[in-house]
Amino acid sequence: MWCYRGGSISAEPRINDRIRVPEVRLVGPSGEQVGIVPLAKALELAQEYDLDLVEVAANARPPVCKLMDYGKFKYESAMKAREARKNQAHTVIKEMKLRPKIDPHDYDTKKGHVVRFLKQGDKVKITIMFRGREQSRPELGYRLLQRLAEDVQDLGFVESNPKQDGRNMIMVLGPHKKKTEAMAEAREAQAARKAEAKANPGKSQNAAEIEAEAPADAEVEAPAEAAAEA
Repeated sequence: MWCYRGGSISAEPRINDRIRVPEVRLVGPSGEQVGIVPLAKALELAQEYDLDLVEVAANARPPVCKLMDYGKFKYESAMKAREARKNQAHTVIKEMKLRPKIDPHDYDTKKGHVVRFLKQGDKVKITIMFRGREQSRPELGYRLLQRLAEDVQDLGFVESNPKQDGRNMIMVLGPHKKKTEAMAEAREAQAARKAEAKANPGKSQNAAEIEAEAPADAEVEAPAEAAAEA
């Protein structure tokens, strides 16, 4: 493990023979304070422990150095960064398009999609499309948007009030639940379904079916807007 890591200057801390100071404030492998020691003594201890001497506070006087497995430290840091990216919540805006004179069945279907999007922690852009003489009846679209907002008020709120945009009327609904919370709940639900399937193979779906129906939450990316016309 003990080796010289030379090379060009980078954002990484100085380690081992790259440290060029007469003495350092040394921290042991378990975080214990060893105290101020000559650099040669710190390097000697690093060899004895088969660890690296890593400069963790270069601006301190004297610099603070710690004995650690630098390769393991870098690996664990990379894993933590990867997990943070995995759980990062991106703003996603879905879109649902309706006609002002939508029939009840289609309305229920579209409302179901809006409910699903809000439960996932996504915003939803609702677009009412006017055609022909419908353009002279903007109140039809306004009432429809009000109705939809009231029907899903337990899951979302009106983030952007209805406004006319050419032949369309637009409203944006925001979820009460944060994206990160929705992702965590989805993972918990998926784990629960898997556990039930394992405990009751004859009564529950198999693992493949569970995987297929569970929402993907790793490396979340902002997908293209989902649009559905009435």
